[in-house]
Amino acid sequence: MLALYLGIRQFLVEARYIPSGSMQPGLKIQDRLLVDKITYKTRTPQRGEIVVFNSPYAFDPALRSPQKPSPLLCGLVNLPLLGLIPGLGDPACDAYIKRVVGVAGDRVVVGPTGAVNLNGVPLEEPYVEQLCPLNAQGMSPCRTLSITVPEGSVLVLGDNRSNSWDSRFWPGSPFLPQQEILGRAVVRFWPPNRIGLLSD
Repeated sequence: MLALYLGIRQFLVEARYIPSGSMQPGLKIQDRLLVDKITYKTRTPQRGEIVVFNSPYAFDPALRSPQKPSPLLCGLVNLPLLGLIPGLGDPACDAYIKRVVGVAGDRVVVGPTGAVNLNGVPLEEPYVEQLCPLNAQGMSPCRTLSITVPEGSVLVLGDNRSNSWDSRFWPGSPFLPQQEILGRAVVRFWPPNRIGLLSD
């Protein structure tokens, strides 16, 4: 039975929960999601899709450790209850969830409020309600970006632009390599009053 569970989780679909407020208001803390692990085997991620991916501690050049945790350890700490054991976890085993705002070839400019300009045009993002605040001098605590996304990578941001550790803040590179993406978040199955498909 464990082998069946691990096989389904590895290759088809897995359940994940939202641990932070970085995707609010659409995704709330403790929401439970199903992550489709098949779609990106046949195509690349698209703008607007919500993706689950390996922690930047696993791939960012400035954060990753030469002593990479074993897949077995990461598999164990992501099982229900085992991940709660103090000292067992490793930040490189964590998974993050963000939204794709730029794909290969896109010129992306992220302003001080977190608003996005894509290929010279303001990006319409109805799912973003919390932008970064500006002070009287027009300064913001959030970082800006002005980059072109390379082949094999995407650019990701949290919907809660004022509280999300995303491409803007990774110290080594702002790009998420496509091979680090675990899957696409497609369905919320908990809480019961908010069950439904996730919109792009």
